[in-house]
Amino acid sequence: MFFRWLREKRRTEVRARAFPDRWRSVLRRAMPYYSCLPDAQRAELEGHVNVFLDEKNFEGAGGVEVTEEMRVLIAAQACVLLLGRATDYYHSLKSIIVYPDTFSTDYDSPLAGGLDKAGPRRTLGEWSPTGAMALSWDSVVDGARDPCDGNNVVFHEFAHQLDSEDGSMDGAPELETRTRYTAWASVLGEEYLRLQRDLQFNIPTVIDGYGATNPREFFAVVTEAFFERPRDLQRMHPDLYERFADFYKQDPAEWTCRKPGDRVA
Repeated sequence: MFFRWLREKRRTEVRARAFPDRWRSVLRRAMPYYSCLPDAQRAELEGHVNVFLDEKNFEGAGGVEVTEEMRVLIAAQACVLLLGRATDYYHSLKSIIVYPDTFSTDYDSPLAGGLDKAGPRRTLGEWSPTGAMALSWDSVVDGARDPCDGNNVVFHEFAHQLDSEDGSMDGAPELETRTRYTAWASVLGEEYLRLQRDLQFNIPTVIDGYGATNPREFFAVVTEAFFERPRDLQRMHPDLYERFADFYKQDPAEWTCRKPGDRVA
């Protein structure tokens, strides 16, 4: 209890630190989503970024030398998922490994964590229960550049982190009450099957088809759509949107950036 109090005291102090203007410049230039946030959420995000960068380690791989811009851009996208919620700042995550572009992983690698058994493959991001996450820098930049295309590798991988916080990564993150779990299972189970049917019959959908792989990928893919195509998700999947708004304590359909003429593809 005492150590938890000390940790929270330090986090309060770190959140209150001045957010450097050069970091704001990075986010305004490379992450349009930052400028779309209401003032209160933007201030909250800056505080979370301060804590995230204070606590997490970054490493380069494949010839990458991690820069301040890399750290800030990754941290800001990761912390969007924490706005409005009580958070322990992805407590199991210790280190973020940055590759220049796509990288190889397989079921024997520590990053795979025994979750996938498909053998070697190329990937943009990899979450691990060992406390490490690997990200393709090219994909991080691409995901941040377009705030409404529904594709964001940082949102995706950090959604897996949240999914795992209840001890299992099964598409059902830690919720406050049994009632919420019941509603979550009902809505997401139905929507998961709907996505599989839509893909089978070539029906256009706002949810990326990768979400039909398994429930954990469904949660991560819908997280991307929730933050980047919220109005489309709300219109086409209102019950699903409501469940995610309840979990994330946000309503991005009310304020997020939209491209003129953006529609379900």
